[in-house]
Amino acid sequence: MKTHFRTIVISDVHLGTSGSKAKELTHFLEQHSCDKLILNGDIIDGWQLKKYGSWKKKHTKFFKAVLKMIENHGTKVIYLRGNHDDFLDQVLPMKIGKNFSIVREYTLKTDDKQYYVIHGDVFDSITTHMKWLAHLGDLGYTFLLWVNKRYNHYRTRKGLPYYSLSQVVKHKVKSAVNYISDFEKQLAELAQIKGYDGIICGHIHQPAIRQFGDTVYMNSGDWVESLSALVQDEHNEWSLVYYAETYKTPVEESPDDFVEDDDVLQDSLHQLIRKGNNAPIPTSASE
Repeated sequence: MKTHFRTIVISDVHLGTSGSKAKELTHFLEQHSCDKLILNGDIIDGWQLKKYGSWKKKHTKFFKAVLKMIENHGTKVIYLRGNHDDFLDQVLPMKIGKNFSIVREYTLKTDDKQYYVIHGDVFDSITTHMKWLAHLGDLGYTFLLWVNKRYNHYRTRKGLPYYSLSQVVKHKVKSAVNYISDFEKQLAELAQIKGYDGIICGHIHQPAIRQFGDTVYMNSGDWVESLSALVQDEHNEWSLVYYAETYKTPVEESPDDFVEDDDVLQDSLHQLIRKGNNAPIPTSASE
């Protein structure tokens, strides 16, 4: 029996990278149904696919799971562009069929409340105005994830649970802690200025539900470190769901999952990414 939610929000999957937990996310989606699925940015990592990333069959299986949700449950899917999938700028806005749309920002209406949904990168001045520095930081983060992956292989052999080394590093570095705090407050203020009851974002890989005055800030986390989703139940209550807490047994990987996918999706992605090399960098949250 699938667990049903009114809304599921996921972000920062980074498909096309070795750190993406696509297998776990696909398993998570197969165990749940929802009226609305919001893919809140950085679902596909175009930055790494342009360089040294690769598209695997397990990445395609994620999209197949999403399409099954549309087909079997009539799920409405909203894909918001993030900074790592900025190649989507050239096709925004786009609607595919009745239930799949790609947009820059979205208003989620639920009963008497309205939430502003946006990835969050437009408020990161490094990402928007100094893109070369953002890419340099991405290399360091990728190396940290590489170390984290091998450390957890060791923990698995010892029968120990998953441990996010990269999350611990972020919590120990004062500048990272300050950045997260400033990010949360800034986005909550934006929602208040725009007249929303709250804001839903991703980008910083830090799941959270926080109240700032009358405005609620919610971040769905990621599927690289936290393996978390933001969910809304039938009573309009919001909560965070963590894969590691829900499924104690790790999903077994098969050799087929790591084989490079040669289907038409990969070819189309590479064409989009190449065309998007010179796409303008957004500087505003508004259309």
